[in-house]
Amino acid sequence: MPMLTAQTRIGIVGAGAMGRGIAQVAAAAGHEVLIADALPGAAANARKLIDATLQALVAKGRLTDADRATLIARVTVVEAAPDRDVGAFADCGLVIEAIVEELAAKQALFARLAGVLAPDAILASNTSSLAITAIAAGCPAPERVIGIHFFNPAPVLPLVEVIPWAGTRDDVRDACATRLGAWGKTVVVCTDTPGFIVNRVARPFYGEALRIAEEGMADYATIDWAMKTIGGFRMGPFELMDFIGNDVNLAVTRSVYDGFFQDPRYRPSLTQQRLVQAGFLGRKAGRGYYDYRDGAVRPEPTRDDAVGGAVVDRIRAMLINEAVDALNQQVASAESIDVAMMKGVNYPQGLLAWCDTLGASVVLGTLEWLHAEYGEDRYRASPLLRRAAREGRRFRT
Repeated sequence: MPMLTAQTRIGIVGAGAMGRGIAQVAAAAGHEVLIADALPGAAANARKLIDATLQALVAKGRLTDADRATLIARVTVVEAAPDRDVGAFADCGLVIEAIVEELAAKQALFARLAGVLAPDAILASNTSSLAITAIAAGCPAPERVIGIHFFNPAPVLPLVEVIPWAGTRDDVRDACATRLGAWGKTVVVCTDTPGFIVNRVARPFYGEALRIAEEGMADYATIDWAMKTIGGFRMGPFELMDFIGNDVNLAVTRSVYDGFFQDPRYRPSLTQQRLVQAGFLGRKAGRGYYDYRDGAVRPEPTRDDAVGGAVVDRIRAMLINEAVDALNQQVASAESIDVAMMKGVNYPQGLLAWCDTLGASVVLGTLEWLHAEYGEDRYRASPLLRRAAREGRRFRT
């Protein structure tokens, strides 16, 4: 039976932004951490970046220099490339991979790790788009494979999705959830479905906003203004896509779309594809839906409450329907779905609780209007939403 304690050595494979963020979280929780990367020098650079982050916290008075020194001393760089030699991880009780999002690479890594780790050591993937089942299928010990999905930046965002596949042992799931909770994380457990909770339920925030803009109902700035000012969201969909990276957002959308066998609810946008093809990837490229280059002027929204209200009603109804359908398909509990959307992407309230406030019949009415107007299966209402409207059911109270 796996036991993850404060003394467990943690292995991190992949030293990019996610890998080094997870390494920092584990070290801050008191673990000795080993970090490796197939790219020469990447792991050593990750350790330097972690230390730079800690030094910034010291400068802000949020960490003492003594604590910084203790924390960074727990992070050890593994010089051997993990695509050839994983022997350094032999005494780790938990290894988390955060490597490239390629199934074959993850399967090969886990197969190598399974050959050197103790029988009760846990193998976890931080994938955001690949099936945990598929990753486990390539491992000689699939019952100890699980998904542990952090959100970027891992040291800041509290949510972690724990994703057992059908063959993950219960004690592996429980040990991971308990240890991550001890790290100060908000843990939600969900089934191994495309996008898990957050990346699945959030798709309409982007997809429906793009449809609204493509139809000329409102421009990017107006949609963002409406979702923030009227809807209460921290960021609008277009500024958030520019922040995430349009290439990343499009890749996740495609993954969920393909994972659900081209369900039209998740169909990618031609507009976003064209931006990616043009290299307009968002803030990191200087251009996206908005222009971030020096001297660029941000467009002003049209502050029309009627238009803004219609925008919010449409996107919110789609989001709520997606959350209800995730509950209907037993992806996670109602509480977990609401917590995930608030803690993972900072939604103003849980979508199922929001449905209770508005009334399921109101949300259903919006979806039925959209379905009648467009005639697309994209706007079909979840059977559970229909039942809730018919029975006056509430999801959270």
